[in-house]
Amino acid sequence: MASTILVLGAGRIGRMISRLLIDSGDYEVRLGDVDATGLARVKERIPVSTVVIDANQPDQLRSAMSGCDAVVSALSYRQNPSVAQAALETGISYFDLTEDRDTTVAVRALSAKAKLGQVFVPQCGLAPGFVGILANHIALWFEKLDGVRMRVGALPQFPTNAMSYNLTWSTDGLINEYCNHCEAIVDGKRIEVLPLEGLENFTLDGVRYEAFNTSGGLGTLCETLQGKCRELNYRTIRYPGHHELMRFLLTDLRLADRRELLRDVFENAIPVTFQDIVVVFCTVTGWRRGQLIEKSEAYRIYPKEIGGEIWSAIQITTAASVCAVLDLFLTGAITGTGFIRQEQVLFDQFISNRFGQWYREPQ
Repeated sequence: MASTILVLGAGRIGRMISRLLIDSGDYEVRLGDVDATGLARVKERIPVSTVVIDANQPDQLRSAMSGCDAVVSALSYRQNPSVAQAALETGISYFDLTEDRDTTVAVRALSAKAKLGQVFVPQCGLAPGFVGILANHIALWFEKLDGVRMRVGALPQFPTNAMSYNLTWSTDGLINEYCNHCEAIVDGKRIEVLPLEGLENFTLDGVRYEAFNTSGGLGTLCETLQGKCRELNYRTIRYPGHHELMRFLLTDLRLADRRELLRDVFENAIPVTFQDIVVVFCTVTGWRRGQLIEKSEAYRIYPKEIGGEIWSAIQITTAASVCAVLDLFLTGAITGTGFIRQEQVLFDQFISNRFGQWYREPQ
């Protein structure tokens, strides 16, 4: 019997989640959004049931969750605590894509009241999400850790503007990453670091990139690896020159303090692209059999045609990650009650899962 999943948010990621779940043949999707027109457009292409719902109304959330096995929130991070509260009251398991640290704290607090077998699994996207599962997998190969470095970027394949960037996902999430404080482990101590700091340059397969601190990508790894490594950090990958322009906008023009204006500028001046590439690059150093070793894995994911449509790399990677974790839970590979960290998901199970397989073999 098919499981029924409530997917909240009919935007780029919510549509992709719905497509993957429906195409598997084992899921029915109830897609909820405040925009009736947007829901109708999705329903023309994907056989979902739809419900017009205001996620700020608890009674509407609880009603939409009735009869569902789980809820996946592809909404703005601001709405996720309310969705998690409704899931707790309804007794269904909860999954989201948030990179916002405060949101995860709120969801975790709610998870302490979970019913037996009910789980709360935030941060199920690309970063945090897949990158944490991968980094922890590499780290477990070592007998003693030294450093864990995680680098992720969603980039245009064909950059044409001075920023060498196009919008590929949530503008609110992007601004959060660039403006909020970040976590890291430095010299064995868990500390806060500033966004845009830690600028570095590297080359991968002949392509030059830069990377710098952004917020949220580590998920709960700082907590998991505290006391176990000397260094742990996460940085976002961009093409060279992007960092300088972002520092001008956010620091010199102080748009970090005027986020609504920054959002308006981004959404009206930077085009969306579906011709993107997702780059994931993790490097771990440590000791194995008495020798200091460095081990790295890199993934590059490109747009693909699915169900007669071209879907961007960030849509595929984000949706595939949450679908894989959801699927592993509903098929019994992930067990427990309450809060589940991404690094508790076994990489081998994830990458062999029918949804996890959308991540290509490491390059």
